[in-house]
Amino acid sequence: MQLAAILLVIATFSMCSMYYIYTHRGNIRYNSWSEYFRKGWPIFAPLNCLLYLFSCRKVRHPIIDTLQYKELDALRENWEIIRDEALALQQKGELENINKQGSDAYYDVGFRTFHKYGWRKFYLKWYGYTHTSAQNMCPKTTEILSKIKNINGAMFAFMPPNSELTRHLDPVACSLRYHLGLETPNTQSCFINIDGQQYSWQDGKDLLFDETYLHFVKNNTDQSRLILMCDFDRPVNPLGKMINFCYKILMKASIVPNTSDDKSGLANKIFKTVAPLLAQSKTLKQTNRKAYKRLKYTVNSLLLLILAGAIIGIIQLISWLLF
Repeated sequence: MQLAAILLVIATFSMCSMYYIYTHRGNIRYNSWSEYFRKGWPIFAPLNCLLYLFSCRKVRHPIIDTLQYKELDALRENWEIIRDEALALQQKGELENINKQGSDAYYDVGFRTFHKYGWRKFYLKWYGYTHTSAQNMCPKTTEILSKIKNINGAMFAFMPPNSELTRHLDPVACSLRYHLGLETPNTQSCFINIDGQQYSWQDGKDLLFDETYLHFVKNNTDQSRLILMCDFDRPVNPLGKMINFCYKILMKASIVPNTSDDKSGLANKIFKTVAPLLAQSKTLKQTNRKAYKRLKYTVNSLLLLILAGAIIGIIQLISWLLF
């Protein structure tokens, strides 16, 4: 009976969380429930809603004032040093080599769909791990980042001319997203739209926002855009910190290597293994659509079950810690 009551509470809260995020959070909505379930990662809604509840008031908006956080001064003050190391990588062709199809860096579960738009990245650190390749190729930047304890992850992010990233959100609310302009078009035609609010990057200027709001990116210029992109710790109360602790353990599985010198997370290893099967499924889609759909729904269901098990485990751990 006790287990049944706990499951009923979890199910009720989960449904309420999904409904809240779909109907009330933010100004921009999904076009349909179908889009929400396909792209909105509703399985994370319960824990995310708790983090929204436990967040400090100063972060309960899509775009947040960066000047509130003095630890970010080190990035703003040293942006030219960071820019020079990023440009050196780009000029050597490292961003293309590292992200080419077949490399370990290509099998990035979190940003896998971005590659087709020409988006490129170079990881500097990710949830407790500083990349060896970054320490070797970008020593000054990694040293600066090492002194900011609230930076959970960091990377250089490159976007080519006349490109875009379609509307999306990041599923996990444990961090806020930080952008620092390094070499940008410096024009209104290269921008990110976050929950209906538009921001254009400029060299040396920064942005902090909640990436769990719907957002999209467009570079309508003939110049590329290069930024430093970081995951900045969401300011929360002690209850929120317990949830974040569990979330960050989950995020460690998503470590993506730049080169063979770096560690690889479990999610990266699994994705690299199943990627050939996904490629074969595209061929199956052309030749036998019914079989393709059966395979697609089977794989997606298995992934959801695994993820649901992880989320339930986190909720049970939090309940055990609280009660």
